[in-house]
Amino acid sequence: MSNPSDAPHLPRSAPIEAYGKGGFAFADMSHRGSLLCLPDSIWAWPVTKPQEIDEYSLQKVFAAANAIDTLIVGTGTEVWVPPKGLREALRAVRVVLDPMQTGPAIRTYNIMLGERRRVAAALIAVP
Repeated sequence: MSNPSDAPHLPRSAPIEAYGKGGFAFADMSHRGSLLCLPDSIWAWPVTKPQEIDEYSLQKVFAAANAIDTLIVGTGTEVWVPPKGLREALRAVRVVLDPMQTGPAIRTYNIMLGERRRVAAALIAVP
C-alpha cells in the first residue's frame, strides 16, 4: 500500500559526501532537494526554507525518536531560531534539536555518524 515517495532513498544511514547546486551526494547517489537522514534510512524531504520546519515535516523523526538523541537541522544559508513549541515537542521525546547552516550541519552529522552516535539530520538543500 506504499507508493514510491513512501520509500526511502537508502535503507540505511550514510555520510553526506557533497552538497550544493540544490542537492546532495551520498552512498554513490545524488539527490536534488532537501534530505531527512534517520538512523536507518535517508529520505527526500520537501522542505525548502526553515519556516517550513515543524512537527508535521519532522514526523519521521518523531516516529523514530527512540533511536535518536540529536537532530541536526541544516537551515540552508539562513540562521533559524526554532519555535519554542517545536523544541519542547522534541524534548518531550528526548531529542535535542541542534540547528545550524547546512554546511556545518553536514560536517557535524558526518562526525557524529562516524562516532556511532544516535543522530538524525534534516538538511535543507543550498544552491
